[in-house]
Amino acid sequence: MNIQRFHAPTAREALAKARMTFGEGTLILSNRPSAGGVEVVATVEEELATPQPQPVAVSPSPRLQERADDLAASPVRTQHAHDGLVRSSAAKDAEQLAMSTLSFQDYVRERMLRRRKEALQGGAGVPPRMSAQPAMSAARREQAAGTEATLAAAPAQGRATVAPTVVGTASQQPLMQELQAMRNLIEDRFSTLAWLGQARQDPIQSGLMLKLIRAGYSPALARALLEHLPDRLPAANALQWLVGVLERNLKTDALMLPLHEEGGIHAFVGATGVGKTTTAAKLAAQCVQAHGAASLGLITLDAYRLGGHEQLRAYGRMLGVVAHLAHDRAALQDLLGLLASKKMVLIDTSGVSPRDPRRRELLEVLDLPEVRRLLVLNASSHGDTLDDVLEGFKTAGTQQAILSKIDEAVKLGPAVDALVRHQMVLRGVTNGQRVPEDWERADAHQLVTESMRCAVKSAFDPKEIELNYFFAQPGAVTGADAELAHVA
Repeated sequence: MNIQRFHAPTAREALAKARMTFGEGTLILSNRPSAGGVEVVATVEEELATPQPQPVAVSPSPRLQERADDLAASPVRTQHAHDGLVRSSAAKDAEQLAMSTLSFQDYVRERMLRRRKEALQGGAGVPPRMSAQPAMSAARREQAAGTEATLAAAPAQGRATVAPTVVGTASQQPLMQELQAMRNLIEDRFSTLAWLGQARQDPIQSGLMLKLIRAGYSPALARALLEHLPDRLPAANALQWLVGVLERNLKTDALMLPLHEEGGIHAFVGATGVGKTTTAAKLAAQCVQAHGAASLGLITLDAYRLGGHEQLRAYGRMLGVVAHLAHDRAALQDLLGLLASKKMVLIDTSGVSPRDPRRRELLEVLDLPEVRRLLVLNASSHGDTLDDVLEGFKTAGTQQAILSKIDEAVKLGPAVDALVRHQMVLRGVTNGQRVPEDWERADAHQLVTESMRCAVKSAFDPKEIELNYFFAQPGAVTGADAELAHVA
């Protein structure tokens, strides 16, 4: 077998050398740090797929021998010889490469052969039902012997991938599930080791990772960002690059008109207690200051919360505007027709949990072509809570949000992280209870810079030696996470 070792200062350069030698079929067997940088052991993929020419002696049991003679005309014998050759080849490589990918492949092949042997032994003890149907028996034997698993390791930025291909009947479902679990485990471990090895070689990258995690950013976003970090950047320039990437990916209305100048019909939705009514009052006050009380219409759908309607009516009286109550979709349509001449119409809604059955009813009431939804997010919420709210209230088309209570947030990292990953357009932020003073336009540079300046020491902050736990079991990749591949 043609196995070569490649040395380079970084894993990327070592992989490039291996690909130059073996081409597109390069198979990475191991990747480990060395005195001069990184050592990569590689070969060509066809070396594992092609069996060795020398025969391999197989010593079956007496019961297996009788069964093997009966199946001499079927593909099982050829398949056994092929598997025996591959086992022999894998065993030789495993002796040279210790705990490499080949040793894992050899383990899986032996396990499969052992299970196949047990299945054949169980079938050999059962007498044939009818000897007058040789064609049908051969077909069934071919179907029973048609299960084969092939493991292949492919290089992907210093990470090995083990991909099983299983063809068989429903009786092999437990084996398929076990192979899938093994694949996930191997991908997880190789990905973790590759990242940690790279972090040890690049202390700047490791430091930025720690800073992002302590600022409240998710490991998923932090890892996606740092995988695109340019090589050999000084620490100050690397931090500046990171802040710049976050700013470019935090969508705001900086190039749009402010909400009170844009006008239109806007409905405030979100969870309970995030500040929807207060936010609506702030935006209403801005519209009245700019265009007068006759330009504004107020509607509330909050018939569940005690005093919800009265709160908006109190704000309306301060502004000289009547707040109307709509109990259902028909009443809402009638009120929108009545207020069609207004420059801006604001609709306040009752807060509902993302898992509350009333959420769907509320969204159906607001499902009108002219109504734009503004999702109000509490900046002081945990990242998992923000993800839950964003998933629950996600709609088709452009997603717009308002970030409330940033004055109560210990860390802005979770909120900025959620907005970036879910690609929400931020239309404004609120930083207090005063109406209308505590309202600001969304400024990506200010929010990202403020989130990275977090100096609060918390029991949830990891130490540098604990970073590997953030990559031991990566979470499932969502559709929003798939967009992070091009954030840089």
